[in-house]
Amino acid sequence: MSVTDVRITAEPIDNGRCKFLVSEPLHVGGVRRFATPDEARGSPLAEAIFAIPGADVSEVIVSANLVTVVKRSPAPWPVVGKAVGQAIRAALAGGQPPVASKPAATSTPGSATADDALYERVADLFDSQVNPMVARHGGRVELIDVQDAVVMVRMAGGCQGCGMADVTLRQGIEAMLQQYVPEVKGIVDITDHAAGSNPYFAAAKK
Repeated sequence: MSVTDVRITAEPIDNGRCKFLVSEPLHVGGVRRFATPDEARGSPLAEAIFAIPGADVSEVIVSANLVTVVKRSPAPWPVVGKAVGQAIRAALAGGQPPVASKPAATSTPGSATADDALYERVADLFDSQVNPMVARHGGRVELIDVQDAVVMVRMAGGCQGCGMADVTLRQGIEAMLQQYVPEVKGIVDITDHAAGSNPYFAAAKK
């Protein structure tokens, strides 16, 4: 398959964070998170994204065929996204793994390594239990990030704008996290519920 056949879909979460879904896997074996250009050394994809001029990238997270890019720059995603797409294609065409294997490290609570380990466990829980549960209502819950043991999620489909979303979040997802991943300290919903186009339960008008 040539690199020109690779499909990349950008899903901006907000002005500072965007997910890029790639039709080819970029990294197998868990999640890699890069918070500085130094950490990105040896991983061509992360190196190229940190080097995008004017983007002021602060974090790159790669898991399977998903790349999440966090930037400080006010530059709009349609502009920065083109450069990210070029970086992804270049990394896939480079002949070496786009992302290097994770170095062995001891994890201390609150460290990036500890957050990475939590991200993987939370992602597994979302795939195996959370999303099958909310899929019955036509919804989906996306794991956005784990920072300092706090899980960031975005609700989509029938969950977006749903009047029961907070109940699902607190009594369903948060309870599951406490049971299966007790190290998680909290959960933050960054969904724009006002933009929900097809909520399962309409939110009460204020």
